[in-house]
Amino acid sequence: MRIPESELIINSDGSIFHLHIRPEHLADNVILVGDPGRVAMFKPYFQSIEAEAASREFVWATGIYKGARITVLSTGIGTDNIDIVMTELDALANIDFSTREVKPEHRTLNIVRLGTCGAIQPEIPLGSFILSHYSVGFDGLMNWYANREEVTDLAMEEAFMKHMHWPSTLPNPYFIKASDKLIEHFADSTVRGMTVSAPGFYGPQGRVVRQQLAMPTMLEDAESFRYGDWKITNFEMEGSAIAGIAKHLGHHAITVCCAIAHRYLKDANTDYKPRVAQLVELVLDKMASL
Repeated sequence: MRIPESELIINSDGSIFHLHIRPEHLADNVILVGDPGRVAMFKPYFQSIEAEAASREFVWATGIYKGARITVLSTGIGTDNIDIVMTELDALANIDFSTREVKPEHRTLNIVRLGTCGAIQPEIPLGSFILSHYSVGFDGLMNWYANREEVTDLAMEEAFMKHMHWPSTLPNPYFIKASDKLIEHFADSTVRGMTVSAPGFYGPQGRVVRQQLAMPTMLEDAESFRYGDWKITNFEMEGSAIAGIAKHLGHHAITVCCAIAHRYLKDANTDYKPRVAQLVELVLDKMASL
């Protein structure tokens, strides 16, 4: 079936609408970062850079690291941007831009989000690299797509909503397990996590400035949630949509975040860039050895 121009916009130079990446410039291994400025941290590690471009918050470069071809791409903040990024990455991999039809053979991407987060469990120290074995979507994005129950853990979701006394005015949260392949590959260098992806930095993460919260005890309730030996470990803003869309579209994806704030201990590290640089090296090495 041919995909209409209105549904998949291709720029005059043959690149995808928002990301400005051409299909031939997308590597199988993709690292996603939120901050457009963070892409520059990766470039000195590349032995060569094949292509790069920038459009709005979407900055990218494809290069060679230790013999492996890797694309690094910034997403900006929030799961709404992830809807764009993940859909367009899949289109670059699995749609023939000349015919506008899905390719007969599926191409699978390995996608790692590298970011920062706030820990909420007392035993997790600042600077930890938390791997989101499960992502918990407060954003509601996956509810817009059919058959989301096929990639979510409904029993865990039901237990969480009951524990949190979830208001009917908020979108239902969803629980997505990350790629087993990538979990196994990164597990020896990370802390096991169950990570909330929030649709905002303040209210949706339990911060109070001048507006009161719909769920005043959300942070405490999230910290005390238990499901078997699983518990909520940290908050960030993109991982749930990455995990959910990747699973829907047949890609491998995980999120690894450096804990730069501690909501339980009321502490934060503003000088976190050296630790994030260590995470950059770790993720590059892991991606190169896939």
